[in-house]
Amino acid sequence: MSRLLVSLFGGLLIFIAHHSSAENIVGTTNKTQTLIAAAIAQTQDNVTYNAAYFKITYPMGDVPAQYGVCTDVIIRAYRKLGIDLQQLVHEDMRGNFSLYPAKKNWGQTKTDANIDHRRVPNLQTFFTRHGKKLIISSESQDYQAGDLVTWMLPGNLPHIGIVTDQRSADGLRPLIVHNIGAGPQLEDMLFDYTISGHYRYALF
Repeated sequence: MSRLLVSLFGGLLIFIAHHSSAENIVGTTNKTQTLIAAAIAQTQDNVTYNAAYFKITYPMGDVPAQYGVCTDVIIRAYRKLGIDLQQLVHEDMRGNFSLYPAKKNWGQTKTDANIDHRRVPNLQTFFTRHGKKLIISSESQDYQAGDLVTWMLPGNLPHIGIVTDQRSADGLRPLIVHNIGAGPQLEDMLFDYTISGHYRYALF
């Protein structure tokens, strides 16, 4: 009888582990698809690049829909997953201000929920601390759908975009959704600039 119970219990554990693993895989896939779809959908919006400082609500605040920069593509896409990077970055900075480049880069002495999450170096710090920091590579297969990539543009201007599941015309590179000045675009530009960071967040 005891052997039978042990066998049944063991089988139950295996079933639960397998079922949970399958749910995790499906959940991750759905999150990635949702994030990508939310990013690509933004390419249909009429958005003027505007890096001005806006006073916005908190949490879940956003600049006027007709405006945006590269970070707003990321922020707005993650909102479709119910993830508010404004609040998350603000709370992490508030408790770990010295770990962020806010003072060095912009002379801040305290957090600012209006702008902190809209700055690429702050997002890089946040994704390093709370996501996965991945390798920087010249191989396109190392960049998976849902990954976040940062670049350093000429003039030392930081930039960020989302890797999609769509491919370049030659099939060799994933297309990127980003806003480099002409509003959100879906483009073959992964290796056009120096890559400064590679991350994955909330998709695992």
